[in-house]
Amino acid sequence: MKVLSVASEIAPLIKTGGLADVAGALPAALKAQGVEMRTLVPGYPAVLDALGEGRQVITDGDLYGGPAQVVFGMAAGLELYVLDAAHLFYREGGPYAAPDGYDWWDNAERFAALCWMGARLCAEGQLHGWKPDVLQAHDWQGGLAPVYLQRMGAAHHTGSVMTIHNIAFTGSAGADMVHRLRLPMQGYNAGGYEFYGRISALKAGISYADKVNTVSPTYAKELTTEAFGMGFDGTLKYKGKDFTGILNGIDTDAWNPETDPNIATYKAPRAKTRAREALIAEMGLDSDGGPLCVVVSRLTEQKGLDLLLAALPRLIERGGQLALLGSGNPWLESQFLAAAGSHPGRVAVRIGYDEPLSHRIIAGGDAILVPSRFEPCGLTQLYGLRYGTVPVVAKTGGLADTVIPATVATTTAKVATGIQHAPDSVEALEDAIDTLCDLWADPKAYQQMQRNGMKFPVGWDTSAAAYAALFAEAAKHP
Repeated sequence: MKVLSVASEIAPLIKTGGLADVAGALPAALKAQGVEMRTLVPGYPAVLDALGEGRQVITDGDLYGGPAQVVFGMAAGLELYVLDAAHLFYREGGPYAAPDGYDWWDNAERFAALCWMGARLCAEGQLHGWKPDVLQAHDWQGGLAPVYLQRMGAAHHTGSVMTIHNIAFTGSAGADMVHRLRLPMQGYNAGGYEFYGRISALKAGISYADKVNTVSPTYAKELTTEAFGMGFDGTLKYKGKDFTGILNGIDTDAWNPETDPNIATYKAPRAKTRAREALIAEMGLDSDGGPLCVVVSRLTEQKGLDLLLAALPRLIERGGQLALLGSGNPWLESQFLAAAGSHPGRVAVRIGYDEPLSHRIIAGGDAILVPSRFEPCGLTQLYGLRYGTVPVVAKTGGLADTVIPATVATTTAKVATGIQHAPDSVEALEDAIDTLCDLWADPKAYQQMQRNGMKFPVGWDTSAAAYAALFAEAAKHP
């Protein structure tokens, strides 16, 4: 089976979050399932530099305001179709925002162009020698692709799967953009791509795709409720059995404490000492005290980092420390920097993103804090499990699916892997910190929990099989 993945970012070439990790890991994970996956990505400078020479597959003289071509080649071990459209993607800044931090003014057209070329690759597959059986669209940036498949008449031979990584991002555009985005006017309604009087690329993907999935079973259930669905709950309920949740995995080769080139390697929790000491030295923390807690995250309210600020005095009171790496909300950035200034040796903060440092932080920590208000799947708690860094997580979405909470029963049975707490509550987070510190005071019990986490399956084997089955259901073989 052949699957074309349409993604706005892909690790290790271009990354802002978990979508890139999933898009980068799935092709290799699916090979064992007999699925050949290629990925269409925008021609950002970093992607084109990594690709080098490529084979031209499709050209377009006027793709949303300028000439474009799709070239095929290999980069970082990935088979890629790259949309080389300099007027849309060859810019300074990030994939979605300019250097000033504001979204690009033409994001709707930029990612419509990506979707248009994805549909063309499916419609004209016979012409360039690779005809996809299924198109997988990732988040709103890929959401218009199933619409274009239908418009081009390719939907009868190419199935489509819409994968939701985070329903909070809807891909909204004004209703006056219908013709500019090459959308069928008859689709501008509640059963199509209209969403509260505007176009929603995410709604388009949900409505037009043959199958829809999200990145954890619990998040799938949450999205069909008014509390979590953000206005899409009715549409997702209507999909019925065509909407499911498949848990994310991680690349267990890239994240392996025994071989990771970024860290002082180790095989067992008791051997984490060198990694812990190296992190303490690098971040300028004190060498004594309670558990060293770490955070690697976007700094947003969704991630519950404002709750952590409020609960930070409890952690410090209990002798704990915090090492944080992240960026995002300017207010949160300034508040965490202020906390580091007020608690030298107890709180250390690095603003920005640094992949090698993220490995060192997770390896050196005793516990990783993920107090999200909602979390589709989450990856950092999986990295924590893999590295024997005990996850302390809110009981929501994929966090609830991947962490076995420490209770009297689970600790007695020696199966607990972490600590869960109610989301959106400072008091609940403070209680979880107390539980962590109490467990930390019993080294034997704590190391048992770390060992359990390091044995927990966090790879792609099970989930890759589930994706292969989903693609087989979406495929439209004669």
